[in-house]
Amino acid sequence: MPATDYPWTAMPNSCFEPAADSIANPTPDNLADPFRRRLLAAAVLTAGGGALAAVGLPLPALAAGRLPDFATLSASTADEVRLASGFAAQLLYAWGDPVSDGPRARADAADSAAEQLQQAGMHHDGMHFFPFVERGNASSTHGLICINHEYTDDGLLHVGGMADWSAEKVAKSKAATGVSVIEVRRAKDGWQVVRPSRWARRITADTPCRISGPARAHPAMLTATDRWGEFALGTLNNCAMGVTPWGTYLTCEENFNGYFKAPTTPSADQMRYGISGKTAGYRWHEFDERFDLARHPNEANRFGWVVEIDPWNPQAAPVKRTALGRFKHEGATVTLARDGRVVVYMGDDERFEYIYKFVSRDRYIAGQSDTATLLDHGTLYVARFGDDGKGRWLPLRHGEKYPNGALTPEYGFSNQGDVAIRCRQAADLAGATKMDRPEWIAVHPQSREVYVTLTNNSQRGTPAGAGLNAANPRPDNVFGHIVRWRESRQDAAANTFDWDIFALTGDPQHASAGQRGTIKGDAYGSPDGLWFDRAGRLWIQTDVSTSVLNQGDYARLGNNQMLVADVRSGETRRFLTGPKGCELTGMTTTPDGKTLFVNIQHPGEGTSERSDPARPTAISAWPASQFPEAVGGRPRSATLAITRPDGQPITT
Repeated sequence: MPATDYPWTAMPNSCFEPAADSIANPTPDNLADPFRRRLLAAAVLTAGGGALAAVGLPLPALAAGRLPDFATLSASTADEVRLASGFAAQLLYAWGDPVSDGPRARADAADSAAEQLQQAGMHHDGMHFFPFVERGNASSTHGLICINHEYTDDGLLHVGGMADWSAEKVAKSKAATGVSVIEVRRAKDGWQVVRPSRWARRITADTPCRISGPARAHPAMLTATDRWGEFALGTLNNCAMGVTPWGTYLTCEENFNGYFKAPTTPSADQMRYGISGKTAGYRWHEFDERFDLARHPNEANRFGWVVEIDPWNPQAAPVKRTALGRFKHEGATVTLARDGRVVVYMGDDERFEYIYKFVSRDRYIAGQSDTATLLDHGTLYVARFGDDGKGRWLPLRHGEKYPNGALTPEYGFSNQGDVAIRCRQAADLAGATKMDRPEWIAVHPQSREVYVTLTNNSQRGTPAGAGLNAANPRPDNVFGHIVRWRESRQDAAANTFDWDIFALTGDPQHASAGQRGTIKGDAYGSPDGLWFDRAGRLWIQTDVSTSVLNQGDYARLGNNQMLVADVRSGETRRFLTGPKGCELTGMTTTPDGKTLFVNIQHPGEGTSERSDPARPTAISAWPASQFPEAVGGRPRSATLAITRPDGQPITT
């Protein structure tokens, strides 16, 4: 189809509920560096979780976790960031800002692909603050921030949008995708990006990444440009994230299918991952043939992984950790088992997909372990939630037998590499519980209980979708919910757990009783981002699709928002509301808790999810409309630094 036929065609992305006909699961119900050693010696490691008092389970001793002392914030439809009284926001890093000493973005989007490579990418998502060590302590005023750039809005990125589509526009789109690593410092007048910086860099859809784990050198990973299956070019659709105890960043590849043009007849495996004739909306395949699966059928197998990045070593290639499975990764939340083994919790963000965890074979011992292969060896599990409030982790090991079949050659699994690459199919066979779009996962820092957001699923209980179950109990689940579980013996490596529902989100004034939810406090829907501070308070960010934002079921809930919850009482209080068309996503804090970094993603996005290049500010002109120092011309995703003017901590 000629480029002029759809210059700003709608393109679904990982932030929003897929189209009604897009159900992909139709099945039945290294520590040698002295600098790194000093960093780890001073690191403050935290984790996240919750309480199961609602089902009568005994609670461990918890930090109070009481809500911060601020008055609740009203819902808003204004085109600005609003904060609860007593807090202030500073614009830190917006799309098009220099990463180091590169050029600043032009308001008219006339930047070249080479210039975009030196600038912040689009659509900030998950992120983490890594402190420098100063006088033997983890600094709260100097650090590196890794920031995901999930996808591109080509209507804003290019002059003329997708009209006159070209190799240069594809190169620029790839350059605006991936991850930023920036150096930041707090001075008397606030936070600043350090420029130039020897640490700062961009990782994009063209950055060489090493492949490790069971899928390395697998026949399904070989391509014309990588006949050994050892390196993949690029990472993309980087959604949420994780942080390892040894100080590396895990970025997660989510909706990779949208970048690939399917062959005339897609295979069953391709269709299971959502690759069909309706994908390839980014149109990269027109000028980069590796995204044309008719020519390079294995290229899609090299995406959908968790990718490990060492922020402190700009020369180190990112590593795709295939032992953690291939699916549409939302995040990768890391904690430790009782015996020191590494545990990674992960959600597959699509309707009727699954929750996973990986348990390493070897233990992590701070300052002693060889972490280069720690995430390459271990067992991948998928969750089954029983209707009795009990759950079980089902191992996805080669040779494992289940009532529906076995992970053996007879069923298409010749080795563990097959299990990793065809992870969804392995989970189908094991009989895992189909969930309502599993998103972020957080582990409570004291109780070790685990919380997961299930954003929404309007197909639940319909003829086209799966039926109800105890963990996903609401038909037409347009508002979503939050589930929590406690591992047996409070050990993250356990095979069993107890679970309940923390909250059914919704509108208490909704005409339908089933959509009113169980929230105590301020109302919200489509929970997405999830994070615990050290005091055990649960921070929640929402991702209501722009197709329903401020209308219909969501008419009274306002723009997307950020809230904080006391997990013992269930009380939830609104802290921040975003500008028009945005999503709230990504949060991290300094060790002293005095600065909270938050991302505003895709402000000004309309119902088509791709902007009209002739009217870039038709919906929003944020952040320039609120922060005069920002480059204008079009709305821009950005990172905010939030503080209290009285200098007191926010999150401790």
